[in-house]
Parts: sequence; C-alpha cells; structure tokens
Amino acid sequence: MGLSLKYVVLTNAGTWHYRRRVPKAARTTFPQNEFKRLLGDTRREALLNWPHVHAEFERLTSNHATQQRPAPSATDQLRSMDVYTGSHSEEIASTSPPEQAKSSQYKAKAHKPTLADAKQLYLHERIIGDINERHKTARIERVMTHLHAVIAPNCLLSDLTRSHAREVRDRMLIELEMTPITVKRYLCDVSAMVNLGLREFDVRDAINPFLNLPIKTDTVAREERDPLPADIVTAMRERLSAHAASDIRNIWQIVEGTGCRLGEVTGLLKSDVRLDGEIPYIDLVFHDHRRLKTNGSIRRVPLVGDALIAINNALKEAGDSIFLFPRYGRVRGADSASAALMKHLRAVSDNPKHTIHSLRHGMEDKLTRAGISEFDRNLVLGHSSGGMSERYGGTEVRLEMAHKTLLMV
Repeated sequence: MGLSLKYVVLTNAGTWHYRRRVPKAARTTFPQNEFKRLLGDTRREALLNWPHVHAEFERLTSNHATQQRPAPSATDQLRSMDVYTGSHSEEIASTSPPEQAKSSQYKAKAHKPTLADAKQLYLHERIIGDINERHKTARIERVMTHLHAVIAPNCLLSDLTRSHAREVRDRMLIELEMTPITVKRYLCDVSAMVNLGLREFDVRDAINPFLNLPIKTDTVAREERDPLPADIVTAMRERLSAHAASDIRNIWQIVEGTGCRLGEVTGLLKSDVRLDGEIPYIDLVFHDHRRLKTNGSIRRVPLVGDALIAINNALKEAGDSIFLFPRYGRVRGADSASAALMKHLRAVSDNPKHTIHSLRHGMEDKLTRAGISEFDRNLVLGHSSGGMSERYGGTEVRLEMAHKTLLMV
C-alpha cells in the first residue's frame, strides 16, 4: 500500500523515493530532467521526510515558479492522507526548513487528533502486516460502528469522557443485547486504540475513559460454553465416523484426547510430532501461519489413547506436505475446521453452549475430578503465563508429569 502523497515511488527494493520532472524553464539552472531523492526505508520515514524534500524542490525551482502549475502544499498533502495525521503534522511543522517555515504556503497548522486519527494509527501500527490482518481489520471496523453510534469520528481524543465510555458500553449491553463477554472484548479493542492515540499523538493531561470500564462480573458467562455431555460426545464420534472426512475425524480425536485448542491442532507441522521417545508428544511452538495464545501455550502435550492413534493416521495421510493437516495448515485454517466440525455437532446437539471449544472445558473438568492440581492441569492445557519452570525445572520432567496427568483421566 502506497502513501497518499504526490511524487512518491516505492521501489522493488522496498525503499521510498521522491521523483519529479523538472520544468523546462528551470533546466538552465537545474540541468537534470528529473529530481530524485531517497525518502527512507519505511512508510513513517517517507512521511516525515516528504515535506523537507518537497520544499527543497520548490526552492531549487522557485525562480521559475510562474512557469509551473502550483504544487499542493505539504499541509494539504498531509491532510489528504489517511494515516499519521495529528501530532506528526505538528512535528513536521516544527522541524521544516527555515524557508518552508517562513512561507505561509507550506506552514502546517497544528492538528488536534481525533478518534478517526486514532483508528487509522492503530490499524497501521498494530494490524497491517499481521497474519490475521483481514480478520482483525474487519473486527475494528465493526467495533468502530458501535463506537460511532455514540461518539462522532471527529471527536477529539482530548474530549473523550467517562460518560462517553459508559454510554457505548450500555448501548451494546442493553440496546443491542450483546453478551457481556463480547462487550468486554470490544471495549478492550477501543481502550487499546485510544491508549495508542493518546501516547503517539502526545495528547497530554488526557485520560483514557475506556480503561478499566466495569462490566458486572456476575453477568459474564464463563466463555459462554459448556462441556459436552458423554452422550453428545458419543453421538459426535459416531456421526464423524459415518459422515466426516478422515482429517476432520482425526482433528476431533486429537482435540478430545489432549484438551488442546483447535487452532493448536490444525496448525501442526509434521515435524511438531515426536514419536521416537519413550513418551510420544506434540511440540506446540509458534509458527508464522499459526500463533499461540500466550507464552504458556508453548508446551509439549503427551499423546495417549485415541489421540495417539489419530496422530499416526494423520501422519500417513499427510503425504509429502509439511503440514499434519494440509487442508487446514494455513492462516485461519482453524476457522474452516471449526465450521466443518460445527455442522456435525449441530446435527447431534442444538445447545448453543455446545461448541468445539467445549472439548477443552470437558478435559479441564476431567482433570479436576481426577484430583489433578491446577498447576499440573496447566501443564496439559497451557493456561499458565509461562512460569512453569518455577516448579519443574526441565522440559522432560514437565512432559513426564503431563503424561501421568493424562493417564489418570
């Protein structure tokens, strides 16, 4: 995606350049046919350097200005952009060359950042380039729709109040009847966006009104999911055996037998499967096509019973692919697998709290009933913050303890 500035070119090498043809009338003092300058290696550098380079060109050709069509001012160009307005306009105005600062044509007026500015900054700083860019962008657009039903896009960040925040929250909870957990997630997005805007636009003495906005905890359902009853699990196994593709059956068995998140399983590489040791396991690590939820999610999960059988079947069926599940080993592949599994689950249960993630809740309940400590449950489920080494020093010991844990359920 290019910058919304005139005379800017992005090269194949990934660098940004200012290129502009020199007017014929100016070539007596400026012999080159084209004026070229490097703006920088990043979008941000190009944005900040453009006014200086543009002013240099205007200065060099100023003796012939009447023979050229007037160029847009740096201020107009910056205002036409959809990113980095606000504090950057002030920064450029304060660091522009003396010739530009003295000229009313190029002097940038201070711009007070708005909600719209904060949104664009958040998209470009936190979302563009992310492996889930499309999904996260759509979510931010959805969140902003709810936000702007109460607060105008041109509302200054410095004018946001706690009353605004409460009105947004109450509209989603009461008028739209959203679940508290959904409202909480949306407000977390808004709070992060406003925080970034306040900090990067240097909005002083302003407080983020969305920070720590309370939602009644007694109304927040625990993930809005229930463990699957034994009869539903049995019915699901029978249905998958009769109607589902083999990779979908294997994924279900692995999730059921390990308590892993669906995305952790669908994103596995064949190299993540370790069957050559005394304890077979899957090695859950970060991959470009599939991230893990937390540092505590990085773990070794032992394979026992049907999960081990399913892993062996998947290895045979994967062929030459590097992915254990070639159809789903991609960005958002877990969503596709979830949709396929949910069609089968809805055929055996119409309870909205029965989802694929219910298998994970079911595993936690089994471990709890077996008397497994919370710490050892986390070895299997990956709920911890990553501090497991405080109790068990080595990965082999943690694998052994997780293996003993699964054999008890």
